[in-house]
Amino acid sequence: MNFPERFSNLPAHAWPRLRALLDVHEGGGPLIQMTIGEPKHVFPAWVTDVIVENAAGFNRYPPNDGSPTLKAAIAGWVNRRYGVPVDAETQVMALNGTREGLYNAVIALCPETKNGQKPAILMPNPFYQVYMIGAISGACDPVMVNATVETGHLPDFHAVDAATLDRTVAVYVCSPANPQGAVATRSYWENLIRLAEQHDFLIFADECYSEVYRNEPPVGALQVAYEMGVDLNRVAIFHSLSKRSNLPGLRSGFVASGAKSISEIKQLRNYSGAPLPLPLQEAAAAVWNDEDHVVENRALYAEKFDIADRIFGNVPGYVSPEAGFFLWLPVEDDEEAAVKLWRETGVKVLPGGYLAQDVPGVENPGKKYIRAALVAPKEETERGLQAIRDCLYAV
Repeated sequence: MNFPERFSNLPAHAWPRLRALLDVHEGGGPLIQMTIGEPKHVFPAWVTDVIVENAAGFNRYPPNDGSPTLKAAIAGWVNRRYGVPVDAETQVMALNGTREGLYNAVIALCPETKNGQKPAILMPNPFYQVYMIGAISGACDPVMVNATVETGHLPDFHAVDAATLDRTVAVYVCSPANPQGAVATRSYWENLIRLAEQHDFLIFADECYSEVYRNEPPVGALQVAYEMGVDLNRVAIFHSLSKRSNLPGLRSGFVASGAKSISEIKQLRNYSGAPLPLPLQEAAAAVWNDEDHVVENRALYAEKFDIADRIFGNVPGYVSPEAGFFLWLPVEDDEEAAVKLWRETGVKVLPGGYLAQDVPGVENPGKKYIRAALVAPKEETERGLQAIRDCLYAV
Protein backbone atom coordinates (compact mmCIF):
# COMPACT_ATOMS: atom_id res chain seq x y z
CA MET A 1 0.00 0.00 0.00
CA ASN A 2 1.07 3.55 -0.72
CA PHE A 3 0.52 6.25 1.90
CA PRO A 4 0.84 10.00 1.50
CA GLU A 5 4.20 11.57 2.10
CA ARG A 6 2.94 14.95 3.30
CA PHE A 7 3.18 13.92 6.96
CA SER A 8 6.10 11.51 6.66
CA ASN A 9 8.70 13.91 8.01
CA LEU A 10 6.78 15.10 11.04
CA PRO A 11 8.64 15.00 14.34
CA ALA A 12 7.23 12.71 16.99
CA HIS A 13 4.34 14.35 18.82
CA ALA A 14 4.99 15.78 22.29
CA TRP A 15 3.02 13.20 24.29
CA PRO A 16 4.53 10.02 22.81
CA ARG A 17 7.95 11.65 23.22
CA LEU A 18 7.20 12.41 26.86
CA ARG A 19 6.06 8.85 27.57
CA ALA A 20 9.19 7.45 25.93
CA LEU A 21 11.32 9.81 28.01
CA LEU A 22 9.77 9.25 31.42
CA ASP A 23 8.07 5.84 31.44
CA VAL A 24 11.37 3.97 31.54
CA HIS A 25 12.01 5.50 34.97
CA GLU A 26 10.34 5.04 38.34
CA GLY A 27 8.77 8.14 39.82
CA GLY A 28 10.35 9.42 43.01
CA GLY A 29 7.07 10.11 44.80
CA PRO A 30 3.30 10.30 44.38
CA LEU A 31 2.45 11.47 40.86
CA ILE A 32 1.79 15.17 40.44
CA GLN A 33 0.74 15.72 36.85
CA MET A 34 1.75 19.14 35.51
CA THR A 35 2.22 18.31 31.84
CA ILE A 36 -1.06 18.80 30.00
CA GLY A 37 -3.15 21.95 30.06
CA GLU A 38 -6.41 20.24 30.95
CA PRO A 39 -8.38 22.43 33.40
CA LYS A 40 -9.31 20.68 36.64
CA HIS A 41 -11.39 23.39 38.26
CA VAL A 42 -15.09 22.58 38.64
CA PHE A 43 -17.29 23.70 35.76
CA PRO A 44 -20.69 25.33 36.49
CA ALA A 45 -23.03 22.73 38.02
CA TRP A 46 -25.99 23.99 36.04
CA VAL A 47 -24.37 22.95 32.74
CA THR A 48 -25.57 19.39 33.30
CA ASP A 49 -29.11 20.65 33.94
CA VAL A 50 -29.16 22.51 30.62
CA ILE A 51 -28.02 19.40 28.76
CA VAL A 52 -30.71 17.28 30.41
CA GLU A 53 -33.41 19.87 29.73
CA ASN A 54 -32.49 19.82 26.04
CA ALA A 55 -31.81 16.06 25.78
CA ALA A 56 -34.51 15.64 23.14
CA GLY A 57 -32.12 17.41 20.80
CA PHE A 58 -30.02 14.26 20.62
CA ASN A 59 -32.81 12.98 18.35
CA ARG A 60 -32.05 15.67 15.76
CA TYR A 61 -29.17 16.51 13.50
CA PRO A 62 -27.58 19.64 14.96
CA PRO A 63 -27.26 22.89 12.98
CA ASN A 64 -23.98 22.71 11.15
CA ASP A 65 -22.72 26.21 11.89
CA GLY A 66 -24.32 26.60 15.33
CA SER A 67 -27.85 26.95 16.63
CA PRO A 68 -29.39 30.43 16.56
CA THR A 69 -29.23 30.49 20.35
CA LEU A 70 -25.54 29.61 20.43
CA LYS A 71 -24.56 32.03 17.67
CA ALA A 72 -26.46 34.84 19.38
CA ALA A 73 -24.71 34.06 22.67
CA ILE A 74 -21.30 34.09 20.98
CA ALA A 75 -21.98 37.34 19.15
CA GLY A 76 -23.20 38.91 22.38
CA TRP A 77 -20.08 37.81 24.22
CA VAL A 78 -17.76 39.18 21.51
CA ASN A 79 -19.58 42.51 21.69
CA ARG A 80 -19.44 42.68 25.48
CA ARG A 81 -15.84 41.50 25.73
CA TYR A 82 -14.28 43.35 22.82
CA GLY A 83 -16.76 46.01 21.77
CA VAL A 84 -17.06 44.51 18.29
CA PRO A 85 -20.67 44.28 17.02
CA VAL A 86 -20.41 41.08 14.99
CA ASP A 87 -23.49 39.69 13.26
CA ALA A 88 -24.58 36.35 14.69
CA GLU A 89 -25.66 34.92 11.36
CA THR A 90 -22.80 36.04 9.12
CA GLN A 91 -19.72 36.68 11.28
CA VAL A 92 -19.52 33.80 13.75
CA MET A 93 -19.51 30.01 13.46
CA ALA A 94 -19.56 27.42 16.22
CA LEU A 95 -16.70 24.93 16.30
CA ASN A 96 -16.16 21.47 17.71
CA GLY A 97 -13.30 22.89 19.76
CA THR A 98 -10.89 25.55 18.52
CA ARG A 99 -8.41 23.02 17.13
CA GLU A 100 -10.89 22.16 14.37
CA GLY A 101 -11.17 25.81 13.38
CA LEU A 102 -7.46 26.53 13.56
CA TYR A 103 -6.80 23.59 11.26
CA ASN A 104 -9.58 24.17 8.73
CA ALA A 105 -8.98 27.91 8.42
CA VAL A 106 -6.02 27.19 6.17
CA ILE A 107 -8.04 24.93 3.88
CA ALA A 108 -10.93 27.37 3.71
CA LEU A 109 -9.13 30.69 3.43
CA CYS A 110 -5.58 30.31 2.11
CA PRO A 111 -4.88 30.33 -1.66
CA GLU A 112 -2.93 27.56 -3.36
CA THR A 113 -0.23 29.95 -4.62
CA LYS A 114 0.84 33.51 -3.98
CA ASN A 115 2.83 35.64 -6.37
CA GLY A 116 3.50 32.50 -8.38
CA GLN A 117 5.14 30.72 -5.45
CA LYS A 118 4.31 28.10 -2.86
CA PRO A 119 2.62 29.95 -0.02
CA ALA A 120 4.04 30.23 3.48
CA ILE A 121 2.31 30.36 6.84
CA LEU A 122 4.17 31.95 9.74
CA MET A 123 3.75 30.76 13.31
CA PRO A 124 5.36 31.24 16.71
CA ASN A 125 8.05 28.87 17.88
CA PRO A 126 7.22 27.33 20.43
CA PHE A 127 3.79 26.67 18.97
CA TYR A 128 0.54 24.72 19.23
CA GLN A 129 1.09 21.67 17.02
CA VAL A 130 -2.06 22.13 14.92
CA TYR A 131 -0.59 25.29 13.35
CA MET A 132 2.10 23.29 11.58
CA ILE A 133 -0.24 20.51 10.51
CA GLY A 134 -2.76 23.03 9.20
CA ALA A 135 -0.07 24.64 7.07
CA ILE A 136 1.21 21.34 5.70
CA SER A 137 -2.32 20.12 4.94
CA GLY A 138 -2.96 23.32 3.00
CA ALA A 139 0.19 22.73 0.90
CA CYS A 140 1.93 25.68 2.56
CA ASP A 141 5.41 25.95 4.04
CA PRO A 142 5.23 26.26 7.84
CA VAL A 143 7.73 28.96 8.82
CA MET A 144 8.72 29.03 12.49
CA VAL A 145 9.39 32.46 13.98
CA ASN A 146 11.15 32.14 17.30
CA ALA A 147 9.45 33.68 20.33
CA THR A 148 12.15 34.23 22.94
CA VAL A 149 12.87 36.39 25.95
CA GLU A 150 14.49 38.88 23.57
CA THR A 151 11.22 39.25 21.61
CA GLY A 152 9.04 39.37 24.70
CA HIS A 153 8.06 35.72 24.14
CA LEU A 154 5.95 36.71 21.12
CA PRO A 155 7.06 36.21 17.51
CA ASP A 156 8.58 39.22 15.76
CA PHE A 157 7.08 38.83 12.30
CA HIS A 158 8.65 42.10 11.17
CA ALA A 159 12.03 40.37 11.36
CA VAL A 160 10.99 37.89 8.64
CA ASP A 161 12.64 38.61 5.28
CA ALA A 162 10.58 40.42 2.65
CA ALA A 163 10.73 37.54 0.17
CA THR A 164 9.05 35.21 2.68
CA LEU A 165 6.51 37.84 3.68
CA ASP A 166 5.58 38.32 0.04
CA ARG A 167 4.54 34.67 -0.23
CA THR A 168 2.95 34.54 3.22
CA VAL A 169 -0.80 33.87 3.17
CA ALA A 170 -1.44 33.74 6.92
CA VAL A 171 0.15 33.99 10.35
CA TYR A 172 -0.85 32.19 13.51
CA VAL A 173 -0.59 34.11 16.76
CA CYS A 174 -1.42 32.78 20.22
CA SER A 175 -2.21 35.49 22.76
CA PRO A 176 -2.07 34.92 25.66
CA ALA A 177 0.79 32.73 24.52
CA ASN A 178 1.09 29.03 25.18
CA PRO A 179 3.48 28.24 26.85
CA GLN A 180 4.97 31.56 27.95
CA GLY A 181 1.88 33.49 29.08
CA ALA A 182 2.90 36.64 27.19
CA VAL A 183 0.11 38.94 25.99
CA ALA A 184 0.05 40.82 22.69
CA THR A 185 -0.45 44.53 23.33
CA ARG A 186 -2.63 46.85 21.29
CA SER A 187 0.54 48.15 19.65
CA TYR A 188 1.62 44.61 18.77
CA TRP A 189 -1.68 43.90 17.04
CA GLU A 190 -1.69 47.27 15.25
CA ASN A 191 1.79 46.69 13.85
CA LEU A 192 0.97 43.14 12.80
CA ILE A 193 -2.26 44.23 11.09
CA ARG A 194 -0.36 46.92 9.16
CA LEU A 195 2.21 44.31 8.13
CA ALA A 196 -0.63 42.01 7.02
CA GLU A 197 -2.12 44.78 4.88
CA GLN A 198 1.28 45.63 3.41
CA HIS A 199 2.02 42.03 2.42
CA ASP A 200 -1.60 40.88 2.02
CA PHE A 201 -1.89 37.98 4.46
CA LEU A 202 -4.46 36.81 7.01
CA ILE A 203 -4.15 36.73 10.80
CA PHE A 204 -5.38 33.66 12.69
CA ALA A 205 -5.54 34.73 16.34
CA ASP A 206 -5.69 31.83 18.78
CA GLU A 207 -7.16 33.50 21.86
CA CYS A 208 -8.33 30.48 23.83
CA TYR A 209 -6.52 31.64 27.01
CA SER A 210 -7.96 35.16 26.85
CA GLU A 211 -10.10 34.86 29.99
CA VAL A 212 -7.38 33.53 32.28
CA TYR A 213 -5.48 36.70 33.10
CA ARG A 214 -4.10 38.39 36.18
CA ASN A 215 -4.70 42.11 35.85
CA GLU A 216 -6.12 43.69 32.71
CA PRO A 217 -8.12 41.65 30.16
CA PRO A 218 -5.96 41.03 27.08
CA VAL A 219 -6.82 43.11 24.05
CA GLY A 220 -8.10 41.07 21.10
CA ALA A 221 -7.02 40.96 17.47
CA LEU A 222 -10.52 41.52 16.05
CA GLN A 223 -11.03 44.32 18.56
CA VAL A 224 -7.96 46.18 17.32
CA ALA A 225 -8.84 45.57 13.66
CA TYR A 226 -12.31 46.99 14.30
CA GLU A 227 -10.89 50.04 16.07
CA MET A 228 -8.48 50.61 13.16
CA GLY A 229 -11.30 50.37 10.61
CA VAL A 230 -9.60 47.44 8.90
CA ASP A 231 -11.54 44.90 6.83
CA LEU A 232 -12.46 42.27 9.43
CA ASN A 233 -12.09 39.52 6.85
CA ARG A 234 -8.33 39.86 7.34
CA VAL A 235 -8.52 38.69 10.97
CA ALA A 236 -10.09 35.52 12.36
CA ILE A 237 -10.25 34.92 16.12
CA PHE A 238 -10.65 31.52 17.74
CA HIS A 239 -12.08 31.00 21.23
CA SER A 240 -13.10 28.09 23.41
CA LEU A 241 -14.96 27.20 26.60
CA SER A 242 -12.22 24.73 27.55
CA LYS A 243 -10.08 27.16 29.54
CA ARG A 244 -12.55 29.96 30.18
CA SER A 245 -15.17 27.69 31.73
CA ASN A 246 -13.28 24.46 32.61
CA LEU A 247 -15.18 22.53 29.94
CA PRO A 248 -12.55 20.86 27.73
CA GLY A 249 -14.84 17.86 27.21
CA LEU A 250 -17.72 19.96 25.91
CA ARG A 251 -15.69 20.63 22.75
CA SER A 252 -17.29 24.02 22.18
CA GLY A 253 -15.50 26.90 20.52
CA PHE A 254 -16.06 29.47 17.81
CA VAL A 255 -14.44 31.47 15.05
CA ALA A 256 -15.36 35.09 14.34
CA SER A 257 -14.26 37.21 11.40
CA GLY A 258 -15.66 39.21 8.51
CA ALA A 259 -18.72 37.90 6.70
CA LYS A 260 -16.81 36.77 3.59
CA SER A 261 -14.25 34.77 5.57
CA ILE A 262 -16.95 33.11 7.65
CA SER A 263 -18.89 32.29 4.50
CA GLU A 264 -15.85 30.45 3.13
CA ILE A 265 -15.31 28.61 6.41
CA LYS A 266 -18.98 27.62 6.53
CA GLN A 267 -18.81 26.30 2.98
CA LEU A 268 -15.98 23.95 3.93
CA ARG A 269 -17.86 22.89 7.05
CA ASN A 270 -20.95 22.07 4.98
CA TYR A 271 -18.95 19.24 3.45
CA SER A 272 -16.56 18.18 6.21
CA GLY A 273 -17.71 19.58 9.54
CA ALA A 274 -18.67 17.66 12.67
CA PRO A 275 -21.12 19.92 14.51
CA LEU A 276 -21.65 19.84 18.25
CA PRO A 277 -24.78 17.92 19.39
CA LEU A 278 -27.70 20.27 19.91
CA PRO A 279 -28.05 19.77 23.72
CA LEU A 280 -24.37 20.65 24.06
CA GLN A 281 -24.86 23.73 21.90
CA GLU A 282 -27.64 24.88 24.21
CA ALA A 283 -25.37 24.34 27.21
CA ALA A 284 -22.57 26.25 25.49
CA ALA A 285 -24.91 29.17 24.83
CA ALA A 286 -25.78 29.35 28.52
CA VAL A 287 -22.11 29.27 29.45
CA TRP A 288 -21.16 32.08 27.04
CA ASN A 289 -23.94 34.15 28.58
CA ASP A 290 -22.60 33.79 32.13
CA GLU A 291 -19.56 35.61 33.52
CA ASP A 292 -19.84 34.90 37.24
CA HIS A 293 -18.19 31.50 36.98
CA VAL A 294 -15.41 32.98 34.82
CA VAL A 295 -14.55 35.54 37.49
CA GLU A 296 -14.44 32.79 40.11
CA ASN A 297 -12.25 30.64 37.90
CA ARG A 298 -9.84 33.50 37.24
CA ALA A 299 -9.50 34.10 40.98
CA LEU A 300 -8.44 30.48 41.51
CA TYR A 301 -5.66 30.84 38.95
CA ALA A 302 -4.60 34.17 40.45
CA GLU A 303 -4.01 32.43 43.79
CA LYS A 304 -1.81 29.84 42.11
CA PHE A 305 0.19 32.46 40.24
CA ASP A 306 0.81 34.25 43.54
CA ILE A 307 2.08 30.96 44.95
CA ALA A 308 4.36 30.52 41.93
CA ASP A 309 5.76 34.03 42.33
CA ARG A 310 6.50 33.36 45.99
CA ILE A 311 8.25 30.05 45.24
CA PHE A 312 10.19 31.09 42.12
CA GLY A 313 10.55 34.82 42.64
CA ASN A 314 14.28 34.57 43.35
CA VAL A 315 15.05 32.06 40.60
CA PRO A 316 17.21 33.72 37.91
CA GLY A 317 15.31 33.97 34.63
CA TYR A 318 11.89 33.33 36.13
CA VAL A 319 9.19 35.39 34.40
CA SER A 320 5.85 35.76 36.11
CA PRO A 321 3.22 35.14 33.38
CA GLU A 322 0.68 37.79 32.48
CA ALA A 323 -2.00 35.28 31.55
CA GLY A 324 -2.77 31.67 30.69
CA PHE A 325 -2.05 28.92 33.20
CA PHE A 326 1.47 27.73 32.44
CA LEU A 327 4.89 28.44 33.89
CA TRP A 328 7.76 28.59 31.41
CA LEU A 329 10.67 27.77 33.69
CA PRO A 330 14.34 28.17 32.69
CA VAL A 331 16.62 25.12 32.93
CA GLU A 332 19.94 24.05 31.48
CA ASP A 333 18.47 21.12 29.53
CA ASP A 334 14.75 20.44 29.21
CA GLU A 335 14.84 16.63 28.98
CA GLU A 336 17.43 16.23 31.73
CA ALA A 337 15.39 18.48 34.01
CA ALA A 338 12.15 16.59 33.32
CA VAL A 339 13.77 13.21 34.00
CA LYS A 340 15.49 14.43 37.18
CA LEU A 341 12.25 15.92 38.45
CA TRP A 342 10.25 12.76 37.78
CA ARG A 343 12.83 10.37 39.22
CA GLU A 344 13.41 12.39 42.38
CA THR A 345 9.97 13.86 43.15
CA GLY A 346 7.19 12.22 41.11
CA VAL A 347 6.36 15.53 39.39
CA LYS A 348 5.82 15.37 35.63
CA VAL A 349 6.42 18.42 33.43
CA LEU A 350 6.82 18.87 29.69
CA PRO A 351 10.26 19.55 28.17
CA GLY A 352 10.01 22.87 26.37
CA GLY A 353 11.76 21.62 23.26
CA TYR A 354 8.82 19.29 22.60
CA LEU A 355 6.69 22.36 21.88
CA ALA A 356 9.14 23.85 19.39
CA GLN A 357 10.94 23.05 16.17
CA ASP A 358 14.60 23.36 15.34
CA VAL A 359 15.30 26.31 13.06
CA PRO A 360 18.47 26.10 10.94
CA GLY A 361 21.30 27.97 12.61
CA VAL A 362 19.29 28.70 15.77
CA GLU A 363 18.94 26.65 18.93
CA ASN A 364 15.51 25.20 19.63
CA PRO A 365 13.87 28.04 21.64
CA GLY A 366 12.26 25.59 24.06
CA LYS A 367 15.34 23.52 24.83
CA LYS A 368 16.23 25.50 27.94
CA TYR A 369 12.73 25.54 29.45
CA ILE A 370 10.17 23.24 31.00
CA ARG A 371 6.43 23.88 30.96
CA ALA A 372 4.42 23.34 34.14
CA ALA A 373 0.63 23.53 34.02
CA LEU A 374 -1.15 25.10 37.00
CA VAL A 375 -4.42 23.27 36.44
CA ALA A 376 -4.63 21.03 39.51
CA PRO A 377 -6.22 22.17 42.81
CA LYS A 378 -4.24 24.79 44.70
CA GLU A 379 -2.74 22.50 47.34
CA GLU A 380 -1.53 19.95 44.79
CA THR A 381 -0.18 22.70 42.55
CA GLU A 382 1.74 24.22 45.46
CA ARG A 383 3.28 20.84 46.33
CA GLY A 384 4.34 20.38 42.73
CA LEU A 385 5.84 23.84 42.44
CA GLN A 386 7.73 23.50 45.70
CA ALA A 387 9.10 20.15 44.54
CA ILE A 388 10.28 21.73 41.29
CA ARG A 389 11.95 24.55 43.22
CA ASP A 390 13.69 22.21 45.65
CA CYS A 391 14.78 19.72 42.99
CA LEU A 392 15.94 21.99 40.16
CA TYR A 393 16.80 25.32 41.74
CA ALA A 394 18.13 24.51 45.21
CA VAL A 395 21.26 26.50 46.05
